[in-house]
Amino acid sequence: MTGNPHQQTPSGKWRARAFGIGFDGTPGRFNAITDVPGVAAGYATLIMGDGPLVVGKGPVRTGVTAILPRPRADLATPVFAGMFSQNGNGELTGSHIIEETGAFNFPATITNTHSCGVSRDATLRWMQRIMPQSLESAWALPVAGETYDGFLNDINGHHLGVEHVLSALDTAESGAIEEGSVGGGTGMISFGFKAGSGSASRIVEWRESSYTVGVFVQANFGKRHNLTVRGVRAGPDLKQPAIRESTPRAEKGSIIAVVATDAPFLPHQMKRLARRAPLGVAMTGGFGYHSSGDIFLAFSTANPEATLALPGRIAKADFIPDIDIDPFFDAVIQGVEEAILNALTANDDMTGRDGNFVPALPKAWLKNRFGAGPKE
Repeated sequence: MTGNPHQQTPSGKWRARAFGIGFDGTPGRFNAITDVPGVAAGYATLIMGDGPLVVGKGPVRTGVTAILPRPRADLATPVFAGMFSQNGNGELTGSHIIEETGAFNFPATITNTHSCGVSRDATLRWMQRIMPQSLESAWALPVAGETYDGFLNDINGHHLGVEHVLSALDTAESGAIEEGSVGGGTGMISFGFKAGSGSASRIVEWRESSYTVGVFVQANFGKRHNLTVRGVRAGPDLKQPAIRESTPRAEKGSIIAVVATDAPFLPHQMKRLARRAPLGVAMTGGFGYHSSGDIFLAFSTANPEATLALPGRIAKADFIPDIDIDPFFDAVIQGVEEAILNALTANDDMTGRDGNFVPALPKAWLKNRFGAGPKE
């Protein structure tokens, strides 16, 4: 990778900061969820075919994203977690046990609506392969989320296979990660522009310690006229270029956001962090409309000894008191907002099934409005 990772993805796509967009807070080294120590992300991206839809043959514009909350050798150790559904027109498997126990283990995956089951089940196969002892005497309820990509993708063709999920898990790594039309975000749309996968991070100083809050979004929500970029109501200025609908486009937008931190928090505090993610969505103009599945997961990598508590002993966990949690709320909101805008800026036009066309957010508008931008 060349260039500034705050401004470019590993493949050289431009992120929001490259256009002079000013954000609140201090980002981590890569400005990504992978700035949280031990967290890794991986993708499998499927782009095949053009022309009229033939169910089972394509065109295909989909994929899967894998997020590992701990290093591979420690994936059986749960992480304290909380989730929040702002609008439940969507799916996040494993959410019931998170609500019940305040924790989950194994990787989390995000894909398209009709491949959520494949993604979940393939995660079990992967864990059986790399850590069979983790499934020998216990059940497993992996986390898998989804958003709908049927406007561009042959979603009923079920092109995502176990092998693709295994590849995303196998290739998950720390460091700078790709954004835009990759992984589960490949066929996604936000505000009538091409969107998909985006990430950001913030550093939070608390007493003598420095902690990281990382965010990953799969953005597939919002109506054009509501788009807001750092307080600027962009939608009214951006009526063109328009989506081309060769087939009718149903409103089926959603967003999945994953918040990770190495700060020591208890499960109820992780749920509180998850509840702040919709505020970052709202700052971009997302208002949780009827068809939008807006579901948010937050986890902490701290306190592994407590989350893997053995029977017959008292478990002890460190935690930052609730009275000091506000800077972490700020970090979540800031990170979600920037991750969504990164998903929009690190993107290009895409044509999918039946010639359906989704434009990228115009880079010229960003340059003109914020006074900066890369040379073409």
